[in-house]
Amino acid sequence: MALHQSGEDYLEAVLMLQKKKGMVRSVDVAQHMGVSKPSVCHAVTTLKKGGFLTMDEDFSLHLTDIGREVAEQTYEKHCFFTRQLVAAGVDPQ
Repeated sequence: MALHQSGEDYLEAVLMLQKKKGMVRSVDVAQHMGVSKPSVCHAVTTLKKGGFLTMDEDFSLHLTDIGREVAEQTYEKHCFFTRQLVAAGVDPQ
């Protein structure tokens, strides 16, 4: 299943929040990304169907191995482009 940019961004957000908080719920992702809870629910459903995420009985989100791989690649890509832009004189914020 091919992932859209937004799917990659959701996976990256789950990865970042897991590193920061340990446990991640849809509401955490919504706050982190500045999107609505229904948007996150739709994305989570799609990502679960694609095998990138699972949700346990406590509604905590967990990356699958492939989901973690995509999330880490997306994070690295964002870091790379951020470094390039900062080196070109763009404000890091």
